[in-house]
Amino acid sequence: MPRLSTSSLFALTAVFSAGCNLGTGLVSPGREITESKSVDRDDAEMVKVNLEIGAGELLLSGGASRLMEGDFTYNVEKWKPEIRYEGSSFRGNLTIKQSGGTAAAGNVKNEWHVRLNDDVPMDISVKMGAGESRLKLGDLKLRGVEVKLGAGRCEMDLRGNPDKSYDATIRGGVGEATIYVPKDVGVIAEARGGLGEIKVRGLEKDGDAYRNAVYGKTKSTIRLNVAGGIGAINIYGDE
Repeated sequence: MPRLSTSSLFALTAVFSAGCNLGTGLVSPGREITESKSVDRDDAEMVKVNLEIGAGELLLSGGASRLMEGDFTYNVEKWKPEIRYEGSSFRGNLTIKQSGGTAAAGNVKNEWHVRLNDDVPMDISVKMGAGESRLKLGDLKLRGVEVKLGAGRCEMDLRGNPDKSYDATIRGGVGEATIYVPKDVGVIAEARGGLGEIKVRGLEKDGDAYRNAVYGKTKSTIRLNVAGGIGAINIYGDE
């Protein structure tokens, strides 16, 4: 996926920060900081995961031995991520949130690489103001996914073999969303774009929706809903 330039990225941030309630105080870069953080797994039967990043690059995937393992690199001190977890025997809540404002000047950097546990059922919510996100979620035990984008590009990979059906929703402002769905799991998708192009491969049009060849024939189903404002929507079910 092509990368946005730093100047373009934070120009978009300035446009969308007010609408996304992400703050408007102009900040300048300083010393680059890299931190590794983790959250231990407890007895919670399911976890709600909330990620809020104002601007930058987000890579979200599975593969964590703990509940969450993450590496965070930033050069604006106010952007230090806040990590909170509250758990019970039934449900846990994990929040990772960028602190401070987002409007910035200069060569700023904000990169998150977050890994989640593959075995804990999760509802995942991602809110991103501007930037690039790569969400490799197919190996996770998903209960639901909701993504809200301000500006930039999002690539979401749902290819996997889920035990249970779930809903995945993407809402975008300005930019491009590309979603990969599995061929061997039933998928029904709805896609609506404002001014952008909608491209679908590996699924057939059926009324207002798109369905793959095994829809209704597998034990689980992915229900995908994508809506964009200005930009392109790509749904690929043949790779």
